[in-house]
Amino acid sequence: MPDARAAVASVNPAPVTHYENFPVASWLCPPRLRAPIAAIYHFARTADDLADEGHATAEQRLADLRSYRQDLAAAAAAQAPSARWPQVFYPLASAIAAHDLPLNLLTDLLDAFEQDVVMAREHATFADRAALLDYCRRSANPVGRLLLHLYGVRDAPALAQSDAICSALQLINFWQDLSVDLPRGRHYLSDADCAAHGVARADLAALRRSAASDALIMDCAAWARTLMLQGAPLVHRLRGRVGWELRLVVQGGLAVLGQVQTLGGASLRLRPRLRAWHLPGMLWRAVLM
Repeated sequence: MPDARAAVASVNPAPVTHYENFPVASWLCPPRLRAPIAAIYHFARTADDLADEGHATAEQRLADLRSYRQDLAAAAAAQAPSARWPQVFYPLASAIAAHDLPLNLLTDLLDAFEQDVVMAREHATFADRAALLDYCRRSANPVGRLLLHLYGVRDAPALAQSDAICSALQLINFWQDLSVDLPRGRHYLSDADCAAHGVARADLAALRRSAASDALIMDCAAWARTLMLQGAPLVHRLRGRVGWELRLVVQGGLAVLGQVQTLGGASLRLRPRLRAWHLPGMLWRAVLM
């Protein structure tokens, strides 16, 4: 779900298997920030599971997310949360208090999770790229902004570059996971892009590959690459370990995108993955940045 969902487990240098665009308490993170970063991660991961895992109905998922939102409000107000998720909200309350985390960024994530549930229930699609970017604004960009907040980087150019990186990671996840998402009724290729390339949604749902679908996927992949390159200069603003972590995140995302583009549209049927042999190239390109 909002995540850049199954995304870049391979992109993430951190030792985690969930919320894969999220570098969580890895050895590159400053030790003093590992606890708040882990708290934010577990908040997002648990909400993602409520929205996406198991066999609950859409109504049950939305009710759980409403309860989760109430516990977030309690944590932000230094009040006791419910007994359902103490492992999430007590550490998060400490992080909010210690680092003055912006509450709107946390609620934006919940908004995106709820949107996922509603869109799946209604078999809705995204009208155009602006709608996709608005989704990324709530599903992915808050992660980067929360991390920059912890690192004390809060100027407008840095935030814009962070948004570009996070939106690119979300989109890369979409184009990586077409073969997984489409059979589940999740259409992240927009109506406008499908129409521009003459691709019918029924063909996408059936994973019917064509020259038109190849062109559609390659066009969307190029868009994601442009966004990533727009944000990449942010690595020069963040010095030390966090700067290196961001370099690896950027290069990991670009490496996944490279696999999508190498397949030439076959990612409609085959999920591209990074392998161990891709790591030396990622490291070298990170150094060259």
